[in-house]
Amino acid sequence: MKNERQAKILSLIKEKNIETQEELTSLLLQAGYKVTQATVSRDIKELKIIKIAGEKGGYKYASASTDRSGVRAKYKKIIEETVLSASYAENLVVIKTFSGMAQAAGAAIDAIAFSEVLGCIAGDDTLIAVANGEQAACAMTAKINDMLHH
Repeated sequence: MKNERQAKILSLIKEKNIETQEELTSLLLQAGYKVTQATVSRDIKELKIIKIAGEKGGYKYASASTDRSGVRAKYKKIIEETVLSASYAENLVVIKTFSGMAQAAGAAIDAIAFSEVLGCIAGDDTLIAVANGEQAACAMTAKINDMLHH
């Protein structure tokens, strides 16, 4: 039942400009789901639903996964503005940043969720990204360097 309800929530926010939990709760009740505002609130949190700017002003609910392009652009900007260089050795990508910016760059790389990266360790001005092999490290380095040169 919970999975069906959450799928319906995702469907509703994709189809309609829903601005409030009360509005979402009402639509779910109309669709035959017996929910309270508290249940809807928990579902919103579990589904990682966010509010984004609506077309006609105001805000509307959206799935964080459907709004990845804007989020990805923000993290890409962080990388562009904090990273000085990237190189690799075997499965490790060594990323040099401005002083104090390695953690921000690492968080951005984690948030973008590069498929090549298993995880990051950040110091003050150096970040190590562990890739899942030498080819992946090479590809990751190329992606980062492309970001820096565009």
